[in-house]
Order: sequence, then C-alpha cells, then structure tokens
Amino acid sequence: MADKGLTCTMKASYKDFALDTSFSIKEGELACIIGPSGCGKSTTLQLIAGLITPEEGSIFLNGKDIINESVHERHIAMVFQDYALFPHMSVAQNIAYPMKLRHMPKIQRTAEVKRLLALVSLVGYQRRKPQELSGGERQRVALARALASQPQLLLLDEPLSALDAKLRKHLRTEIRRIHEETGITTLYVTHDQEEALSIADTIIVMQEGRVSQIGSGEEIYHKPNSLFVASFMGEGNTLPYSLIPRNLATQPGMTKETFKPLEGEHTIFFRPEHVTMQDDVQLPLPEFFPHLEFKNAQVVGCEFQGDHFRVSLLWEGHTIIAHTLDRPRSELVRLSVRIGKLREFLDGQLVRN
Repeated sequence: MADKGLTCTMKASYKDFALDTSFSIKEGELACIIGPSGCGKSTTLQLIAGLITPEEGSIFLNGKDIINESVHERHIAMVFQDYALFPHMSVAQNIAYPMKLRHMPKIQRTAEVKRLLALVSLVGYQRRKPQELSGGERQRVALARALASQPQLLLLDEPLSALDAKLRKHLRTEIRRIHEETGITTLYVTHDQEEALSIADTIIVMQEGRVSQIGSGEEIYHKPNSLFVASFMGEGNTLPYSLIPRNLATQPGMTKETFKPLEGEHTIFFRPEHVTMQDDVQLPLPEFFPHLEFKNAQVVGCEFQGDHFRVSLLWEGHTIIAHTLDRPRSELVRLSVRIGKLREFLDGQLVRN
C-alpha cells in the first residue's frame, strides 16, 4: 500500500502528444508542477481529478488507488484558471455550494462559510456577487469554495495567471499562508518560475510529457540535472566547455589537464549572478579561487531592474549575461566566474554539479 500523500504513474496520448509521468508528493506538502506550454502540466491535473481517463497507470491518494473512481468519489477539489464561480450566486452561496451538495445542515454551513471567509480574508464580502469583485477577490472565493468540500487533495491550475504581477506576488503569499493553516496536500500548476520557487515545498519540472526533475526549489535551481532544467528555471549562460582550458586562471597546484573537454556537445552553464565584472581590463580581478576569465568582453546592453543591473555582453561571438550592483562604466570589461559555480553538461545531461 502506498504511503499517505499522492503517488501517480500515468500514461495518456493524443494525436501529437504523449504523456508518461510518475511522481510522488508527501501528505501536507505544497508541490508545484512547472514547465513550458504544452508539456502536460494541466493534463496531469485533469488526469488526477478524473476529468480525463488515462490509458494506464495508478493514482494513489492517501494509500488508496482512485484511478477507477468517479470525479465526485475522489475527495479532490480543483481551482481553475477562470475560477468558474456561479455568477447568479453571492460569495457566501458560492462557498456554501459544496456543503449543500453534501446535505450539511444550514447552521453548520453558515458557521463554515464564516470560517472560510476569515481564512481567505474576505470577511464582509458574503453578499457580493462575483461581478462585483476584483480578480484577486474572485480567486479567493474560488479557493474558499474548493476548501469547503474538505478535500484530501487540492489542485490549482495556474490560479494567478490572469492577475497583474504585484497582485500575483501578494496572493501567492496568501496561498502559502492558507496552505500552512489548512495542511491540505496541494498540487499547483504554474508557468511562473519565481512563483514556484517562492511557495513550493517540492517542484516537479516537466518537459514534453515527462518529469525532468523533482526536488526542492534550492535543488532545482542550484543543482539542475539537465541543461533544460538549468535554462528553464531562471536565467543562465551556456558556453562551449572547450573554452575552459585556455581561459582558466589557476591557483597553485591546479593543471589545465583537469579540464579536458569530453566528446559530444560538452557545455558549461553559469548564472548571471555568479559573474564578477571589472571595468578596468588591465587590473587583476579580486578572485581567490580557480576561475574563468573573459577578457575584453563588450558591453552591448544594460537594463536597470531595481535591485541590480542586467548587463548583456559579447565575448568572442558568445553572449554573456551578468547581474551587477553597479552600471558598467566602460565599453570593454573583464569578467570572471568561479569554477565552483560552473555546471557541466554533456549532450544536455549533467556531468558534474
């Protein structure tokens, strides 16, 4: 018997798409599925919810295989992108609807609606209709209605995608707070990497219908197992690995023989925040560890992004992005990246992390 939480192994295919996915999340976790458009994120949620029937597989929820159960038997609630609220019902009526279907006595429904309104910070909104609410408020009502069914699993399909950036940041914090208060196992689909990194206990990265990597936000960002995951989860630079030997600034005891390129598409990857930049190309960089140097890199663009500058550079035909605290003062600069911050990939797969 499977442990409590969610364990899925599912296969489904369409005309030009095949999904073959397997993953587990622990009871009480908030897990995010993330990946590019068309990778199978929403399809995975619909399979778990019972809206689509898989060709084969199993879906264990708290130790019970629910793959052959109907939608209403699965004890799963889902919040869709458009919230799907009943326009003719008030906020309180929308939230109470799942309880009414379960024939909960009216006095209990009233008390539960009051509790849920407080949980989602909508006290005083119970008589309003959905059309009288902002997008963020409608999202909260949809979440409260989903929680009203007392689900064992909560599915969220890009619930913040229609909101502006500032409101998304606020509401993702609220969703995390609500999750911590309720403790309900939650699977959250998003295309927003920052959103996933900020709220998830576990991140599931998908590509072309398959799971590419599962781990915490720190693991996914700092220790990607493939070039796809590295490039998708945040910004990065990719260069031929053959550049290392001739640009390596060594420390005593190191040899360039250590860094011979392998056969195949052998590349290095590093984050923009790990690039050190020196305006005076004649001065040595203040480095005390083995590092790569990129001399005479040309500044071709600079964007102010609030807490840093995003600098675009051209070096020997390759583009390098650097995040710096100060705007570069010269057209030609000298760059450095510590060897320990590099990730090696051979034909797209991790060689050394």
